[in-house]
Amino acid sequence: MTEISTEIVPDPNSRFAPGRAGFTFTLSMVMAGTALAIDMMLPAFPEIRAGLGLEPGSTAVAGMITVFLMGQGLGLLPAGFLADRYGRRPVLWGGLALYILAALAAALAPSLGVMLLARFVWGMATAGPRVAAMAMVRDAFEGAEMAKQMSTIMAVFTIVPTLAPALGAGIVAVGSWEFVFVACAVYAGAVFVLTTRLPATMKHAPTKVDDSWAEVRRGLKVIFKTPGTLGYLLAMVGLFASFLSYLASSEIIVDEVFDLADWFPAIFAAMAILMAGVMIANRQLVVSVGLDRMMRLAIPALLAAVGVFVSVSLLTGGKPPFWLFFVCVASVISCQQLLVPNINAAAMRPLGEVAGTAAAIFGMIPMIFGAAIASMFDRAFNGTTTPLAFGMTCGAILATSGLVWARAAAPEGSLA
Repeated sequence: MTEISTEIVPDPNSRFAPGRAGFTFTLSMVMAGTALAIDMMLPAFPEIRAGLGLEPGSTAVAGMITVFLMGQGLGLLPAGFLADRYGRRPVLWGGLALYILAALAAALAPSLGVMLLARFVWGMATAGPRVAAMAMVRDAFEGAEMAKQMSTIMAVFTIVPTLAPALGAGIVAVGSWEFVFVACAVYAGAVFVLTTRLPATMKHAPTKVDDSWAEVRRGLKVIFKTPGTLGYLLAMVGLFASFLSYLASSEIIVDEVFDLADWFPAIFAAMAILMAGVMIANRQLVVSVGLDRMMRLAIPALLAAVGVFVSVSLLTGGKPPFWLFFVCVASVISCQQLLVPNINAAAMRPLGEVAGTAAAIFGMIPMIFGAAIASMFDRAFNGTTTPLAFGMTCGAILATSGLVWARAAAPEGSLA
């Protein structure tokens, strides 16, 4: 079978070469496409409910987040295989093109059912860019340096969700909710143009195997037989479930529990700024402290944070003062941000040969199972913060169990 490849040797003097500002910024914008497609929607939920004929306060619109993430999860494995087979950039560009089409289809959706279908496809479209970006980082860096680069990328792209809710609210204020989706399509088009400057990063020839499914099975065998992989996956499922519970519940909690709907964009932006700050701090800490030790320190802090959150929710009947709620959630999310890039780096370190497929697996499994777990707590919303507190606690317990499992499976694999 004839192989297709656009891989070339990157020019180290280019502003878009690995390690240069252009490379980091562009991949940050690529990965931010997912955040934009979620966060811009949140302040538009009331208008979307009205536009689609739903009851005010209906939690059905939260399905827009769940199906989007499940679509991305299901699209990650084929995207990873294609990234290893044909190179990173074709998968990146194809995903961005589909992103644009799906966003426009969502803008034209006449009903919630059609909207959910468009959002599912939209989520699948983000799989290619996500996998390609992670694989390109893995191609160029290893170990603590990879974690440092991932922290930088995640810190930069966190600026987008900082601004996204306010941008979505502004668009709705002067137009209609459909224009929020159109704005996402415009963003993806701009990113597409920017990514044409990125060099190829693969250090080996694209996979040459006639039996595509045999290659998929081979990659999966390598991944799942690597000691520690299953534990790291379980940890990521827990962290994703915890964060997605917050993401899908935040709008209705701020509105129904605290009656602060007008302040939601600013509240969400404040949380995003905090996340970016933690990522920047992790960028420095992971180099000086080490991956393994960083994870050992972050897990007890996470367990303490969720313990306090649950206690506060129970003692206040699920309606604590807003400032206390914010502090509790911010503490949990900060601990999560100290774990996610480091777990990714620890898990990906021995998987360079199948980096694309590995990036897909570490996106797909946490995304699908994390979204499914989070949706149970989203649907349990009862006018209090208690379901979210318990959701975040379950996620923390899963993350702890996963890291204990990973360390037991590969005790000799310390990354300190």
